[in-house]
Amino acid sequence: MMAQYLEIKADHPDALLFYRMGDFYEMFFDDAVAAAEALDIALTKRGKHDGEDIPMCGVPHHAAEGYFLTLIRKGFRVAVCEQMESPAEAKKRGYKSVVKREVVRLVTPGTLTEDSLLDARRHNFLAAFHVVRDEGALAWVDISTGAFDVMPCKGAELGPELARLTPREVIVVDGSEVSWAGIVSDSGAALTTLGASAFDSTAGDKRLCKLYKVGSLDAFGEFSRAEVAVMSAVAEYLDITQRGNLPLLRPPVLEGQTAAMQIDAATRKSLELTHGVNGGRQGSLLHCIDRTVTAGGARLLERRLASPSCSVDVITQRQDAVSFLHENSRLTADIRDVLRGVHDLDRALSRIALDRGGPRDMAAIRNTLGQAIALSEALPDDLPQVLGLAAQDLTGHDALLALLDEALVAEPPLLSRDGGFIAPGYDADLDEARKLRDEGRSVIAGMQADYIQTTGINSLKIKHNNVLGYFIETTATHAEKMLAAPLNEVFIHRQTTANQVRFTTVELSEIETRILNAGGRALEIEKRLYSSLT
Repeated sequence: MMAQYLEIKADHPDALLFYRMGDFYEMFFDDAVAAAEALDIALTKRGKHDGEDIPMCGVPHHAAEGYFLTLIRKGFRVAVCEQMESPAEAKKRGYKSVVKREVVRLVTPGTLTEDSLLDARRHNFLAAFHVVRDEGALAWVDISTGAFDVMPCKGAELGPELARLTPREVIVVDGSEVSWAGIVSDSGAALTTLGASAFDSTAGDKRLCKLYKVGSLDAFGEFSRAEVAVMSAVAEYLDITQRGNLPLLRPPVLEGQTAAMQIDAATRKSLELTHGVNGGRQGSLLHCIDRTVTAGGARLLERRLASPSCSVDVITQRQDAVSFLHENSRLTADIRDVLRGVHDLDRALSRIALDRGGPRDMAAIRNTLGQAIALSEALPDDLPQVLGLAAQDLTGHDALLALLDEALVAEPPLLSRDGGFIAPGYDADLDEARKLRDEGRSVIAGMQADYIQTTGINSLKIKHNNVLGYFIETTATHAEKMLAAPLNEVFIHRQTTANQVRFTTVELSEIETRILNAGGRALEIEKRLYSSLT
């Protein structure tokens, strides 16, 4: 096991390796020493290596998210190593075979997706910056929502742009970190380096076309070499950290330098647009005016406040929409009431795409689609342009809504492994497995009644013990009838005691197996149905 650990750790020297062992993530050697101090948990030891005790610490896997957040805030990266098979499967290869394990994810500041690790009202941007022949570009993505943007950006403009975006992590080409470390540090982001190949614009064009399944990026806009290079670096980094399981990224949006007002970092800090003097939201302009009732709305408001538009048409259209809603206060109140039932759809979809979602994310999609229909019905026809265009996207998802409504219970559990999220009546096999699991006694009682009718022996009983499992029991006198033709073709003799004779049938044996396996089978069916829905 330690040989396996050391081999995996060698591939991730700059990250703490969370090595899955049963219900715990264990850390060893220097990782254990660093993690124990950072997380304030006990440091123990297990076995020896080169004659020295092996330091060790661990955390429960079900509580790992909280530990991830603590470590990320303290500047660590985490490599999550999971068991890829059960111990029983490993033993099939040999008694001393080690369970296969693989790193399935690298947890970094810019690649968080879990609700418990994120501020629902703020974006969590991962950015990349690069200069190609004196032409610079900056790309940024929020994998929790799928938003992907890029813009031309000179080195002198990097500081103000990072102050505007406040990314959690910035990627630069290996060897250039000295040039940009100060600017990145001032923005509060973590600095990460990638090899020059990740920023190659020619290979990057092919990488992005493959990502979006298109023949050319022209449909998304005309991108410079530097812009393609930084978008490529973002895609490469996501491929590395998510181990090939890429998030659901929207097509890249090219943002012009004149689209948003340029505000330098010092001015932005003095104005306290989105951050107060203490660095938090408290005391900022955003804190004073934010009355949004959805997480997506809060993120949009922060983005627009941090990046005021310079387009007269955009400003005028937004003012028309605000005026309309201000003048129609009753309609605005009705809209807000509907929006209070809207879930964070962007992040739910992203978690599902990354295979980190669960039934509750699907329910969030279902419920939000329902609220979208209610909102559409509440809106009048004579809307300003901005609101009218938004209203067009509220409907047209009837088939998906019907499917999720039929498939899911009203309040599903958080995790698919907990089961109980598929609605009764959606799948016949699942209903049967649940019936056997929950109503095993009534099923056996029904079989007993059938056997009494078949044999004419009213004293016949179906019983259970840990040795024989389920069996049919009757007195020795009545057993003679069951041992004779034609009943002996159905009832199979199993055991004779002093006063009783015990039998089984093929049907009873099959039902017994199905009852014993019903719980596991029901969960397997639910997981299969969950996969089909995703």
